[in-house]
Order: sequence, then structure tokens, then C-alpha cells
Amino acid sequence: MTVFTDVICPFCGCLCDDLEITVEGNKIVRTRNACAISASKYMHHEENRIDGPTVDGKAVGIHEAVDAAAEILASARRPLIYGLSSTECGAVAEAVELAELVGGVVDNTSSVCHGPTILALQAVGESKCTLGEVKNRADLVVFWGCNPAEAHIRHLIRYSGMPRGLFVPEGRKGRYIVAVDVRETRMGRVADLFLKIEPNGDFELLSAIRAAVRGHKIRAETVSGVPRQQIEGLAERMKGAKMGVIFFGLGLTQSDGRHMNIDAAVGLVADLNHHTKFVLTPMRGHYNVAGANTVTAWQTGYPYAVDFSRGYPRYNPGEYTSVDLLARGEADAAVVVASDPAAHFPADAARHLGRIPVVTLDQKVSMTALMSKVVIPVATAGIEAEGTAYRMDGVPIRLRKVIEPHEGVLPDAEVLQMIMYRVRELKEGA
Repeated sequence: MTVFTDVICPFCGCLCDDLEITVEGNKIVRTRNACAISASKYMHHEENRIDGPTVDGKAVGIHEAVDAAAEILASARRPLIYGLSSTECGAVAEAVELAELVGGVVDNTSSVCHGPTILALQAVGESKCTLGEVKNRADLVVFWGCNPAEAHIRHLIRYSGMPRGLFVPEGRKGRYIVAVDVRETRMGRVADLFLKIEPNGDFELLSAIRAAVRGHKIRAETVSGVPRQQIEGLAERMKGAKMGVIFFGLGLTQSDGRHMNIDAAVGLVADLNHHTKFVLTPMRGHYNVAGANTVTAWQTGYPYAVDFSRGYPRYNPGEYTSVDLLARGEADAAVVVASDPAAHFPADAARHLGRIPVVTLDQKVSMTALMSKVVIPVATAGIEAEGTAYRMDGVPIRLRKVIEPHEGVLPDAEVLQMIMYRVRELKEGA
């Protein structure tokens, strides 16, 4: 048996780095410090795996599958490369280079989750800090439109709720936790204060809290279903905190208002910083979605929805985002890396995806893999391959390899490099 310590979990944006994984005979037999979701990911790692490369449902060798994928991309006029949030940064870099080579569009899953967050922060900036700062300093924690008790299970335990910090030595007793949501969740039951707001009322409530922080009297008895007294009380508590943080999720980004909701939240934090220290952090879901944005921005200047059809990068969410591109029927081929858009995209987009040749790089069987023309199994980053991922607060962390992949199974980055090499040969030959 081999015990790997300080292993980084490749599941959610927390990137917990204190796991212990026990391996026997190249098989994971035990986990320690992992949450229920993380433990399941490790212990059931070998279930539902893609058996081998296929083209049109027929088993082929890796080189034949790469050739087929390259031919699809070389002949396409409007190819889409999508996913990338559940793989490591090296693969993201290769995907961006491939998109430039074929004159296609590269997009990641933030276009259907925290895309509005990025749009708002590009316009108005942000006050942020690391999760370590939250652990050591924050005595007021607000969770808005998110449920870490079920989606980021160890977030409360390691960073935001329970841990004893340098300036919060009492841990949970020294912190006041607020949950804001349209329905009561497990997070609402954990919190000291739960505010149940009306659906799509986020912008109005944020604006009301901001007005109260500025000293304006709220005349309405309720705003978005929240009583005036609670709004004014929360505003005073925020102003009196030693340090506060607002964590927000898709409940804020995907309700009416979209990026304007985030704009209002940034404005609230800016106002609070006239009284105390306050920061804002999005609760990123996939373990490397922040890395997908960061690497794409390094290479193109833009975080997602990047079009190379003119030979240089252009950025326009709503036009070059995957759902919009597919729903309009513009994409004539797709490469999907570490994602399952067929299962999660709106009907029009998923339907068009089924009409075009799709190349899927993934570890496990999915709806997208089942409808793909070319399927190539790959090694799992953080379990079967090393790489770098970015935590939700923007801190890069090196993923560890604990077992060897099956014979002939390569990491995403290497498969993408092989496809690029073959595409260049086809283009030079043409």
C-alpha cells in the first residue's frame, strides 16, 4: 500500500489540499479528509469508464481516432471547442491554440454559470482576497444564491464557517453567517440569519441594503419579500464587522438582472469599504473553471467566448458563447473536453449538437459521448495525471497524480497536441 498525503481534490472550486489517498495495486482503496462527493469520485473512479477510442461507434486505435478528429476540424468552417473546466490548465492552453489553428470558437462552462460575474467584474472591478484571509479574518460571512452545505461541502469547515482563524479564534462562535436565497436550503438552517427573497428580487434587495449602508431611510415595508427592519439591521451589522465577505452563486448570476446583480453586489461592497473591510468572491463550481478563464485570458485577452474566425481573437458573449452559437445553428463541428453539453444545454442547442460531428475527450460515458462521432478516453487530471488548477479565489494549485492511467490512455493536453499536429499536416497538404 502507498499513502499519498496532501492530495488536491479535483471536484469543486475549493480544491481542498489535505486529502490522504491510499492506493494498493494501482487501485484507490481508501480516502481520508474527503467530503462525500470527493470520496465517491475517488472510490468509484473506475466505474462507467470509456473502454477505448471509437469512430462512429466502432473501436479503433488512438491514432485512427486522432486522424478522424483532425479531419473533422480541418474541414469545418465554424468549429466549436467547449468545456475545459474539469481539466488542468495545460489542456486549456492546448485547446485555445487548437481553436486559433482551425479558426474556430473556444468557450468554457463559465458561459452558462459565472459568465455574468465576469462581465460585471470587467466593468466595475472587484474587492477580493484569498480563502485563507477569510478563514483568518472574516467575522461576517454572507452566502447569496448558493448552498455550500451541499455543493461545496468542506467550504464551511475549512474556510468560511467553522475554522479557528488568527483573528477569529473562537471559530464558528466568532462568526455571523447570513444566507440569502429564494427557498430555505440546508445552508439556511446553518446560518444565523436566513433571508428568503422573492425570485428575481436580488437587484432590488442589494440596492436597498446599499441605500441603508449609505444612511438613506427605506420607506417600503418590504423589499423583495424581506422586511425593512431586517434590511436595516443587516446593513448595520455589515458596517460594524471587522471583516466581511459575500460569497455568491448561480442564484445571483442566473436570475433576472444577470451581470447587473453582480454590479449591485460590487457597489455594495465598495460602499461597505468606507466603513470596514469587505470583499466579494464567486462560488466557482468546477474545480478549474477559474483556471479555464485565467488561461484563456492569458492567451487571448478574453476569459471565454473567443472567436478566431478572422485570424485574431474576438470576444462577444451572446454571439460567440456555445449555447448561442449552437442554438443559431452556426457551428458545423465541435470538440468537447471534460463536459457534457448534450445533457445540460437547452433543447435547441443540444439538438443542433446532435446534427454535427462531435469529438469528445472524456474519462466516462456521457450523453455527449454517446452521440459523438469520435470518442477518445483520457486520463483524469488530479488522479491519473498532474497539472495546475485555480481555486475559486484565483490561487493556482498543483494537482497530484496518485495512480497510473490504463495503458494507452493519455492526458487531455497530449491528445489535443496530437490532434493539432495532424491538423497542421492536413492543412499543409491541402
